[in-house]
Amino acid sequence: MIIPAAQHVHTLLASYPDFPQPGILFRDLNPVFADAVAFRAIIDDLSERYRGQFDAVAGIEARGFLLAAGIGYAAQCAVLAVRKGGKLPGTVLTEEYDLEYGSARLELEVGQLPAGSRVLIVDDVLATGGTVAATARLIERAGYLTIGVGVVLELAELDGRSRIGDAPVHTIVSV
Repeated sequence: MIIPAAQHVHTLLASYPDFPQPGILFRDLNPVFADAVAFRAIIDDLSERYRGQFDAVAGIEARGFLLAAGIGYAAQCAVLAVRKGGKLPGTVLTEEYDLEYGSARLELEVGQLPAGSRVLIVDDVLATGGTVAATARLIERAGYLTIGVGVVLELAELDGRSRIGDAPVHTIVSV
């Protein structure tokens, strides 16, 4: 019997109240990723949703890298690493965005794909949407097309989808 990815996530997701500060409920996907069957189910779910629609997958640092590598392998496509600021050599595009308590910067190396390449953005959690929206802006500034967003867990009460724009969002579990 094949267990759906959502059931794996519900079963293995760990929650830590008051981390990293009081009033925050931290949702930890590491136990999900540490289970080989669950990880495969997640990769299969995200890959299937967008099958044939993308030429490359962009993973957002850090856990998005895990997902992008798995999807890239499964779909036999290119993998792009969207890194935190200051981590990439050469010519990069930079996008600043707001966090709940400050700001951050993401970067993407230029010229990795032909112009017009279709890119799927993946990350572990969709919260306020700032990181995914910044990534979508980087993808578009690089001359690529964002065809969709895939995440394992969406924190629906934070309404991150509203910041992403028109790209379809596929979520395995929404809480």
